[in-house]
Amino acid sequence: MTLQGRVAVITGAGRNIGADIARLFASMGGKVAVVDMVKERGAAIASEIRSSGGEAIAVVADISEVEDVKAIVGTVVEKWGKIDILINNAAVSDNKTIFNITKEEWDKTLAVTLTGPFLVAKYVAEQMVRQGHGGNIINIASTSAYQGRDSAIAYCSAKGGVLNLTRSMAVQLAPHKIRVNSVSPNKIGSPVGKDEVDPNRSIANLTGRPGLPMDLARVVLFLVSEDAEFVVGQDIIVDGGFSAKMWV
Repeated sequence: MTLQGRVAVITGAGRNIGADIARLFASMGGKVAVVDMVKERGAAIASEIRSSGGEAIAVVADISEVEDVKAIVGTVVEKWGKIDILINNAAVSDNKTIFNITKEEWDKTLAVTLTGPFLVAKYVAEQMVRQGHGGNIINIASTSAYQGRDSAIAYCSAKGGVLNLTRSMAVQLAPHKIRVNSVSPNKIGSPVGKDEVDPNRSIANLTGRPGLPMDLARVVLFLVSEDAEFVVGQDIIVDGGFSAKMWV
């Protein structure tokens, strides 16, 4: 499996899942745009990749802003001439209930977690269509898209939207040979928006260990590879078997 010569845009790539996807893609020969809102985070991952012999640039952007998204596409195309792969990974969580969330918190969570992937996919897909040779888009969803929770009402709602955004994009972009899929992690690496893993975080799955960012990165690599060319519009759950069991 190789990504030799292929150009990937990865949002939220300054830490955790996004960072390991960037590392893995670069190790497979891909050219990686590390997109993050925080300049220092993205720059550190891009520098690490270059120090290991890979190709990477850091791009600072707020994916909920149209002009920032257009700038991502422009920067990457100016650097490498094309975009072959998009990984929509960036997200924020509210960790609030319906009673204590404010409208501003609701709007912010949906803006980054649902509207952001839509915007980045829209402008990257336009670029892919201009190129004329197709591409791959992977949206990072969540097991929170499948279940209600006692917190994070906006995050759960946004990730539920990501699942049907994926299906709708898959239908509309298939004629352009752009494959769209999603993956749904459960408690992999650090919590959304956090840098550190909470050692007291409860783990319920069938493997008996916490999920690692590289666990998800490997599945994403498969989905953008030729090995997955017949997989379209699907969500792959990567949760160590959490969803297979009724936990009481």
